[in-house]
Amino acid sequence: MQTAFRLKLTPVKEPLGFVKVVELLTAVLAFGTCGGYTGRNVVSIFCGGSSNETLSPTFTYPFRLNQELLVENTTLCNRTVAATHLVGDSSSSVEFFVAVAVLAFLYSMVALLVYLGYMHVYRDSDFGPMFDFVLTAVFAFLWLVCSSAWARGLQTVKDATGTAGIESTLALCRDNVKCEVTDYASMRSLNISVICGFLNLIIWAVNAWFVYKQTRWHSQKVNAQRGPNPAPI
Repeated sequence: MQTAFRLKLTPVKEPLGFVKVVELLTAVLAFGTCGGYTGRNVVSIFCGGSSNETLSPTFTYPFRLNQELLVENTTLCNRTVAATHLVGDSSSSVEFFVAVAVLAFLYSMVALLVYLGYMHVYRDSDFGPMFDFVLTAVFAFLWLVCSSAWARGLQTVKDATGTAGIESTLALCRDNVKCEVTDYASMRSLNISVICGFLNLIIWAVNAWFVYKQTRWHSQKVNAQRGPNPAPI
């Protein structure tokens, strides 16, 4: 069997290779829209008769909110306020999400290289398609798990940095002082990352079918359904 590299673009024009290109791009989009994120909300504190105060808590990837300062030791509305951190920790979910996205990107690159240069070896062996199918199915499952976890983690970030979350965290806001988030950081890119995660789930599940058709499991099933060839008369 010839194992030399033979560059052919034909697989990219077929569903097997084309979907792999889409997987590569959506994986980049998934981790690129949440990794390195920095947001800042503006919290207005209405002191009543005295002048109002403003806080600007910042939260960044990987969203260990319990390490992000909401306010340092200071005086607000003529009252002493102890250093207070935001509440919550979404680091495990977002880091898991990014790890799956990066691994999916790397595997897509390797698989695409095999499709373009070693498709003759890939189709002549049993191991290649079966290994490809198992990994594709595993990644589809991982996308389901990590996207669900990150969607929940993102909601935790939104709750902790919203008005209700600030009021429950800052003791001053529970003492007849009105606190309100008057300017929200844009979380559009984080919302896009969650959408990309579930989009990747669909794409990888679809691709699993195309890869399955390359395996001997599919060919054996087709041959069994056709039955034995009739003997010539």
